[in-house]
Amino acid sequence: MSHYWSSIVNELTPYVPGEQPKLDKLIKLNTNENPYGPSPLVLDALKNEATDKLRLYPDPNSDRLKQTIADYHQISVDEVFVGNGSDEVLAHTFQALLKHDAPLLFPDITYSFYPVYCGLYQVDHKIIPLNEQFAINVEDYFQVNGGIIFPNPNAPTGKLLSIGSIECLLQENTDSVVVIDEAYIDFGGQSAIPLVNKFDNLLVIQTLSKSRSLAGLRVGFAVGNASLIEALERVKNSFNSYPLDRFAISGAVAAFEDQTYFSDTCQKILSSRKQLEAELQQLGFESIPSAANFLFTRHTEKDAAEISAALRERSIIVRHFHMPRIDQYLRITVGTAQECGALITALKDILND
Repeated sequence: MSHYWSSIVNELTPYVPGEQPKLDKLIKLNTNENPYGPSPLVLDALKNEATDKLRLYPDPNSDRLKQTIADYHQISVDEVFVGNGSDEVLAHTFQALLKHDAPLLFPDITYSFYPVYCGLYQVDHKIIPLNEQFAINVEDYFQVNGGIIFPNPNAPTGKLLSIGSIECLLQENTDSVVVIDEAYIDFGGQSAIPLVNKFDNLLVIQTLSKSRSLAGLRVGFAVGNASLIEALERVKNSFNSYPLDRFAISGAVAAFEDQTYFSDTCQKILSSRKQLEAELQQLGFESIPSAANFLFTRHTEKDAAEISAALRERSIIVRHFHMPRIDQYLRITVGTAQECGALITALKDILND
């Protein structure tokens, strides 16, 4: 550590993203990237943006993208906020809406960036354990709080909370903001966005990284009551007036315009997930029912870390979390049919050793 550091830096425990190996010919099933490329309309839009206009700043308000999102979800444009990936949207949300005297509530097994933001922004928080089936009991959140946040489907479990349960939570919790992080909602869940006009304390955050194959472009957005969006805009414009560049804006707009490609791609992943879960079960794995583009699974006999290491030796990477309650689970991204086939072949070899 350096004496030049600000005092808070010594206290931070940074988020560790999934590994991005710089090796060729790997089957990469560790970061939940979409195995299929973005829509051809997106690629055309990016090519059209590569002109001498890049000397000019992008629209600081990303109005074209906000209007596209508003039209897509049939909401008002002043109910939309956009940012440089959903992680930036989440970061602004922690600062703008979740820092209060009472603690922020979130699950013990969840997106591991949440406690990192609490450390960075000094947000008091309280961890609420998932039940024995790794599900969220909304009744556990019926207590004094400065906000509530969780992914739906949850990560890394993939388990979905019903819209009815979310509405029940919102009816009981009216004095603080409830944030639903819907990074994986398009793979089998029902979005809470339609509830935004019924509950003015609901903020729904989504990303284009997963279901729209744009993890490399960095686009996320939030939908909520205009007063919540104004708070996010005030923080954003005190931090970076131009979070989305010209490519990101144009590519994201095009992604929303190609509904057929989006639907077809999601359906391919749903089909592959169902088949992969069945094949894993035949090999002795138990998977948590998933509404995401990954499976959270454990083998009934063989150690998860050993399986992960053996897969790596065979040039296949999956995610293993060295954390309480889940250290025997692997999170496996649903890849193409070929990638899933290679995974199953490798697992058969490993389990027969």
